[in-house]
Amino acid sequence: MTTSTIRTSALSRELLVPAIGDAFRKLSPRQQFRNPVMFVVFVCSIFTTGLWVQALGGNGEAPATFILAISLWLWFTLLFANFAEAIAEGRGKAQAQALRGARRDVVAHKIAAPERRDTATVLSASDLRKNDLVIVKAGEVIPGDGDVINGAASVDESAVTGESAPVIREAGGDRSAVTGGTRVLSDWIVVRIASNPGESFLDRMIAMVEGASRRKTPNEIALTILLAKFTLIFLLACATLLPYSLYSAQAAGHGAPLTITVLVALLVCLIPTTIGGLLSAIGIAGMDRMIQANVIAMSGRAVEAAGDVDVLLLDKTGTITLGNRQAVAFHPAPGIDLKALADAAQLASLADETPEGRSIVVLAKKDFGIREREVGGSGVHFVPFSANTRMSGVDLDGRSIRKGALDAIEKYVATSNATIPAEVRRVAEDIARKGGTPLVVSENASALGVIELKDIVKGGIRERFAELRAMGIRTIMITGDNPLTAASIAAEAGVDDYLAEATPEAKLKLIRDIQSEGRLVAMCGDGTNDAPALAQADVAVAMNSGTQAAKEAGNMVDLDSNPTKLIEVVEIGKQMLITRGSLTTFSIANDVAKYFAIIPAAFKTTYPALDKLNIMGLATSQSAILSAVIFNALIIIFLIPLALKGVRYRALGAGALLRRNLLVYGIGGIIVPFVGIKIIDLLLVALRLA
Repeated sequence: MTTSTIRTSALSRELLVPAIGDAFRKLSPRQQFRNPVMFVVFVCSIFTTGLWVQALGGNGEAPATFILAISLWLWFTLLFANFAEAIAEGRGKAQAQALRGARRDVVAHKIAAPERRDTATVLSASDLRKNDLVIVKAGEVIPGDGDVINGAASVDESAVTGESAPVIREAGGDRSAVTGGTRVLSDWIVVRIASNPGESFLDRMIAMVEGASRRKTPNEIALTILLAKFTLIFLLACATLLPYSLYSAQAAGHGAPLTITVLVALLVCLIPTTIGGLLSAIGIAGMDRMIQANVIAMSGRAVEAAGDVDVLLLDKTGTITLGNRQAVAFHPAPGIDLKALADAAQLASLADETPEGRSIVVLAKKDFGIREREVGGSGVHFVPFSANTRMSGVDLDGRSIRKGALDAIEKYVATSNATIPAEVRRVAEDIARKGGTPLVVSENASALGVIELKDIVKGGIRERFAELRAMGIRTIMITGDNPLTAASIAAEAGVDDYLAEATPEAKLKLIRDIQSEGRLVAMCGDGTNDAPALAQADVAVAMNSGTQAAKEAGNMVDLDSNPTKLIEVVEIGKQMLITRGSLTTFSIANDVAKYFAIIPAAFKTTYPALDKLNIMGLATSQSAILSAVIFNALIIIFLIPLALKGVRYRALGAGALLRRNLLVYGIGGIIVPFVGIKIIDLLLVALRLA
């Protein structure tokens, strides 16, 4: 099992049973003190338990059964809040356990230098240190995180990413990073170890996905302080009600003053216990949703920042466009039949295994019905594509067909004292100016025409950018292409702006300039040259397939190495913020109904006129107070799935989101308690419990 295969339901037995035990263990004063709202409930639970013990001795301020019922439901409120946090943490612990299964001590073959591959020292992977060199051959497990400095191999990374398809890792470039615990399937590689024992990427992943290691984000801390202030205000308000009720009862000459049990019930119902009990679960669940998207967030701060992003920087190739350019059109030379050009282009591409070459074969089949055919025999000679010659082709039946870059074909035909016609050269140069790639086809040293290759914008990407724009997020495409090519792709993709001929310095300057305007920036990258920009960005998603420098600089790592994941990361961050805001609105709105339930019941004997506020028609004072306390506890349980799953994300602006939250969770937070408290009151009366 891997991070990508864990999709444990919040109601699964594997999570529920341990969470119940954790809910009781979290009742320790030290644990409760971390949450000011629930700490007040904790103190009130202990206090009412003491009042119940006193009532058993015959000196109680209220019937012992009533005090016991209030006390038990206060303890249940605490347990339900602890249970919500334990469920959220349980997912992280299950994922961490699965990752521990991938971590194992393996045999390592340490070498002194890349060229001394035949003199390896065998030792345990746990004995390796940073900068040690190891050689890993086919069938062996890579003993630690590092960078390939020699060789190339196919690697199975399913132990980490969950993807069964092997990937190529090779020295140099942006595909050199390897992760400990993955397996080499073919060939061999020399790896420079990048971390000491206990500091590997897998170790950091385990620490990050465990809910217990999660720290509160600045936004969450600010909300905790706000909730603490609300709690303090209601604490002072309820404290003043006791002398006021004593004075009122004495002045009115009838009725009884409020009991401490009723005041405690009023306090717990009025303070924001709903959001207080779910706040930790919401934060942990935000990181959990990142894990389910196969993204490791290095901190909760990164997830939260993703929800506040103003500007999104995206690389062109592989993010906005498909990873490789594809053939889109054939341009014949004067006097050459278009189908004849397509036929020759396909023949010349049969030995070209690159994605570009395969796209030429597909285009000829699609536009002219020319099917890929088997060409063989003693008189056939294939010329495979080579990065050195930049050509491919075939010799058959007296025909010598070649396809390649303009200058490569020009040199080839020059050996036969031929030249490229001016018309063919002009077409090739026009394609290049528009940002495409021209490939010239020749037969027997005579140019037949030009194949046009271009970047293909991914389907649906324009709509995704429109959604981001509706959310107030500006998109900027980053590319090393010339400005003309960049402008063409940017217009087709629908991005708001672009940076052409981008260098590491240019990327860094762009991010700093945007941040100087007070905006948050997100970007993704995989190369060492992306590291400075990743380190500067507020949300930096590094590709798992990228270099160690990129992964160290980022505050998130995408295990799937899919650059488009950046958009999903932003959506998850916004969903966490929306969830927190929605449940906070619901929690505060709850107090309105509980006020109408408890205040009329508490002062009914002293001020009979207040009974007109009993708009729910609750049966008795005790049933009204007990119903409010029970609802206050149960609503936490009912909201746990929403806290874990998150409020459904919609691409709306801040103003529209605020109006929607106030309408759905504000009005809903008022209506639901009225209905719930009334139903509980009816049940209590029917069961003769109040």
